[in-house]
Amino acid sequence: MTKTNFDSYLEDHLRDPEFARRFERAGKAWDVALQLAELREKAGLSQKELAHRVGTTQQQISRIESPDYEGHSLRMLRRVADALEAELVVRLNAAPPKPRSSNEKPTSLASK
Repeated sequence: MTKTNFDSYLEDHLRDPEFARRFERAGKAWDVALQLAELREKAGLSQKELAHRVGTTQQQISRIESPDYEGHSLRMLRRVADALEAELVVRLNAAPPKPRSSNEKPTSLASK
């Protein structure tokens, strides 16, 4: 498969740790949005119908199904999962250690 201009652009920008962190975070929000929309559609519900079951508005359901939205509360996700008869799974993983820059000095408790 031929590399596109976008592939090259993304590859270059992913070398920047801050960009890579934001890109990964956006991907996670996208995953949540897609999962919610897919479960709702499999249940045969419109956003308005799901909102009624959850006790919220259609606009709120639309918001949590948006890949740009990062304001998910655990409480709201539980309510949506319950309304969709789904299991909510939240998992935290330890982050890999951040590489130190070459000019950064190691800290020592003895020097304090």
